[in-house]
Amino acid sequence: MQSIKKNLFEFFGLSESYDLDIEKLSERYHELQKEFHPDKNFSETEAEKMRSVQLASFANEAYETLRSPLKRAAYILTIRGYDAELVDQSDLGMDLLIEQMRLRETLEDLPKDESAFPDLEKLKKEVKEKLRAKQSNFASDAREENFVNAKKTFHELQFLYKLMHEIEENEELRLDY
Repeated sequence: MQSIKKNLFEFFGLSESYDLDIEKLSERYHELQKEFHPDKNFSETEAEKMRSVQLASFANEAYETLRSPLKRAAYILTIRGYDAELVDQSDLGMDLLIEQMRLRETLEDLPKDESAFPDLEKLKKEVKEKLRAKQSNFASDAREENFVNAKKTFHELQFLYKLMHEIEENEELRLDY
C-alpha cells in the first residue's frame, strides 16, 4: 500500500508547480479516493483498514490545499522554507497598503441596498483582474525560485482573496441571503 508522502505534489504524482492542472489533480484525487475507500478494503486487517482511512483523510486535506490557489501558494512557500503566515514589514509595501485602503473604502462607501450592485460588480471585476495578475506573478516567481518576491505576492493575494470574500458577502447581504 502507498505510504503517505510529506510532499502533497508527490502524493498526487504531480510536478511541484503553482500552475497546477486542476483537472489532473481532480482526476488523481478521485483515483486515490477509490484506492483508499474503506469499503474497498473491507477484508483487510484492522491496521490496514485504519491506514486506508488515514490515507483517504490525507488525500482530502491534500486535495483541498492544492486545489485552492491561495493555500497552494502558502504550501509552496512552506515547503521551500518560508513561513507564509509570518508577515514582515518589508513584505508589505506602501503601495499595497494604499491600495488596500482605497479598495476597502470603495467597498465601505457603497450604498447598503440593491443600487450598489453595478458598483459591486465593477469592484469585483477589478479585484478579479488583480488576482489573476498576482497569481501570474506568484507562478513566475516560484518558477524562477524567487521566493522572497513570491512571499510578498502571497501577502497581496491574501488581501485580495479576503477582499473578494467581503465583496461576495456584501452581495449576499443586499440579496438578503
